[in-house]
Amino acid sequence: MNVSAQTPKKIIVEHSDFADVNQAEMPDAFLLTGNVVVNHDGVVLTCNKAYYFQKENYIKAFGNVQLVQGDTLYLNSKYAEYNGNVKKAFATGDAVMTSPDATLSTDTINFDRNVQEVFYNTKGTIVNKENTLVSKSGRYFVAEKKFKFLTEVVVTNPKYVIKSNHLDYYSNSGHSYLFGPSTITSAANFIYTEKGFYDSKKNLAHFLRKSYIKYDNRLIEGDSLYYDRNQEFASATRNVKITDSINRGVVKGHYAEIFQKKDSMYVTKRAVAVNFVENDSVYIHGKKLMVTGKEGNRIIRAFNNVRFFKVDMSGKCDSIHSSSKTALTKLIGNPILWNGESQITGDIMHLIGDNKTQKLDSLKVLNNTFIISKDTLGTGYNQIKGLNLYGKFLEGKLHDVDIVKNAEVIYYMRNDDQELIGINKNVSSKINILFDKNAIETITFFQQVDGDIFPEDELDEHDRKFRGFNWRGDERIKSKDDIFPEEENQYNDKMIEEAKKEAAEENVPMKVRKETLDYDKKKKKK
Repeated sequence: MNVSAQTPKKIIVEHSDFADVNQAEMPDAFLLTGNVVVNHDGVVLTCNKAYYFQKENYIKAFGNVQLVQGDTLYLNSKYAEYNGNVKKAFATGDAVMTSPDATLSTDTINFDRNVQEVFYNTKGTIVNKENTLVSKSGRYFVAEKKFKFLTEVVVTNPKYVIKSNHLDYYSNSGHSYLFGPSTITSAANFIYTEKGFYDSKKNLAHFLRKSYIKYDNRLIEGDSLYYDRNQEFASATRNVKITDSINRGVVKGHYAEIFQKKDSMYVTKRAVAVNFVENDSVYIHGKKLMVTGKEGNRIIRAFNNVRFFKVDMSGKCDSIHSSSKTALTKLIGNPILWNGESQITGDIMHLIGDNKTQKLDSLKVLNNTFIISKDTLGTGYNQIKGLNLYGKFLEGKLHDVDIVKNAEVIYYMRNDDQELIGINKNVSSKINILFDKNAIETITFFQQVDGDIFPEDELDEHDRKFRGFNWRGDERIKSKDDIFPEEENQYNDKMIEEAKKEAAEENVPMKVRKETLDYDKKKKKK
C-alpha cells in the first residue's frame, strides 16, 4: 500500500443550530442551518446554511460563508463549495480573500490546499498597505505570500502606477518583479523596462533589458539601471546614453550617476559629451564628465586627459569647464588647439560662444601664444609667437586672428606658382591673420619694429625655429573616434560584445532576491 495515498479525512460538523435530512430538496445530504461550523484537517468553515454530502465528503455552504486556514488565509463569500477528498475550495459572490498582508476582492476564488494556491479568472482588486493591484486574473501562493499576474495588471501607489502583463508581487515585502514590456509612471518621471525589480517600501528599483527613465527633457538609457525614488537618484551601467532634447546634447559612457533634483550627472568609463549645434557637433571626452545645473545655466566639466573634436577644430587639455550661461569654455592645463592645419598653444585658452545662436564666436589665448603650421610644400614650419591671441569665428571656422605684444613671425613666402620667394622673419607689436578654408590667407604686421625676408640659403636651420618650438602633429585629433585612448576603446568593445551576447539570450524573469525570500525572517529577528 502506498503510504501517501491515505484515506481522505472526513469533514467534521462541529456545530449547527439545526440538522435535518431533506430527501425531496437535497437527497443524500445533511441540511445544516444556523451558526454552522465544520472542520476539515485544520480548515474551519462557518456559514448560515450548508448541505453536507457525507458519502462524497463534500459541502455546499450558503450565506456569510467564511473559510479559515490558521492565520494565513481567510476566505469570505456568499456561497462556497469544499471537497474534503481533494482538499479544494471554490467561493463566489463578493468573494474576498484576506491574508496577513493583503486583501483580494473578486467574483470567484479557487483555493487548492494541496499546493496552497489561490487562483481567480475574474477581475480582481488586491489592496495592501502601499499598493492597490487590479488584474484580470491572478494566482496567490500562500506560503510565499506571492501574487502572480500573467494578464493586464495595474499597481497603483500614491507615488506611481505600474502596468505589466507579467508581474510577481510579494505582499509581505511589497517587492515587485516585472517581466516583459512594463511601465512605471509618476509625476517625477516615466520608466520602461522588460525586466525589473521594484521595492515599494524602500522605493528602490533595479531594471535590466531595454530599460529607460524619462523625465523633463532627459532620457536615460543603460543595460542596467538602479533607481532610488526618495532621492530621485539613478545610476546606469553599460551602454549608458543620456539624451537632453532641449539642449540638443547626448552624454555617453559605461557608468553614470544622475541626480534629478539637482539636475546633475556624473559619467565615466569612456565618457563623451556630444553637443549638436546646427550642422556642427562638438565631442568632448574626459576620464570623468560632470554636467550640472538646469537648462540655461548648465555647466559641463571634463577631467583628466580631456580631448575634444569638431569638424574644423580639435584639441587637448587637462580639464574643461564650459558654461551655457556665459557661453564660455575654458581649456585648463596645457591646452592645445588644432584649427585646420594650424597648431595653437598658450597658457590659458578660452572659447567664447554666442549665447543666442550657441555657435562659436571667438577665441582667447593668454600668455605664451604659439601658432605653428607646416609650410605647404617644403619641410619648414610657419610660426607666430606673441603674448596674447584674440580670434573671431565665422560659421564655426576661425577666420580673423590678432596676436598682440611681442609678435614674432617666421613665414615661408610663396608666389602664385607656389615657388618659395623667401622666409619672412620679423618682430612687431601686433599681427593680424586672416584664415580662408582653415589655411593662412594673409598676414598683416602693425608698427613693424624689426625684420627681413631672407633667401632660403641665407637663414640657418636653427634660425628657422623659435625658442619653445614643439610641433605635435602626430597627436592631432582627426576624427571623433580619436578622442578616446586605446584602452578605453578596448573596454568599449568588450561592453558592446557583452551586451550583444545578453541580447541574443532568451529573456528570462529575474532571479528572486534573497531579501525577498528572507523578508519575514528579518522581521522576526528585528
